[in-house]
Amino acid sequence: MKNNILIIEDDQDIREGIRILLEGEGFAVEEVSNGMEGLKKLSERINLVILDIMMPGLSGLKTCEEIRKISYVPILFLTAKSKESDKLIGLMAGADDYLVKPFSYAELFARIKALLRRHQEYDKELHPVFTEDWIEKHGIRINTTHNAVLLQDKEVRLTDIEYRILLLMMRYPTKIFSFQNLYESIWEEPFFSTSANTIMVHIRNLRTKIEENPQKPRIIQTVWGKGYRLG
Repeated sequence: MKNNILIIEDDQDIREGIRILLEGEGFAVEEVSNGMEGLKKLSERINLVILDIMMPGLSGLKTCEEIRKISYVPILFLTAKSKESDKLIGLMAGADDYLVKPFSYAELFARIKALLRRHQEYDKELHPVFTEDWIEKHGIRINTTHNAVLLQDKEVRLTDIEYRILLLMMRYPTKIFSFQNLYESIWEEPFFSTSANTIMVHIRNLRTKIEENPQKPRIIQTVWGKGYRLG
């Protein structure tokens, strides 16, 4: 079965170049030129969204926020902005990855494959079936085979990255995870100093979903100078 990719990009040349690349690799591709049309095209059959940040009308950031209200499909941002602060804003809006223009198609294709690989176990069912392996700590139950998380028996919807971070920490509850540990385990890429900010954004987003008081986290605790551990 083909993976379906939605491209939301106002630059026609970039849009068509990406489409030709992906179709040549066997993907099914849909493309639109603005955020509003992109939201209309979004459906359960879309496996990944490539989203430009700088677009007229509904911006890429706002489009990403709207997508996240209804879906946790992987989102890859394309942008001309290269500052680390711009990357963090994109991740906080709900993106999974970030690619700066101009980019090589080899790098784009590598990012797409990595996102699809990490997302392949995502469970789209709203009510998980309790027939598989679960880990339970701090009132949280997490399925070890697909993205299903319960907090005090209520479902918590996590992005694929958030789920993988939480599952890793639940599996090794006594381990202190450095930024490098987390990044290389979850992203499966070499760690650089700027990658620490990416980890912090995803930890903050995860805490808002599972902590009673995210400002005073009880479940995912910060070990100053070392990283994070399960409380």
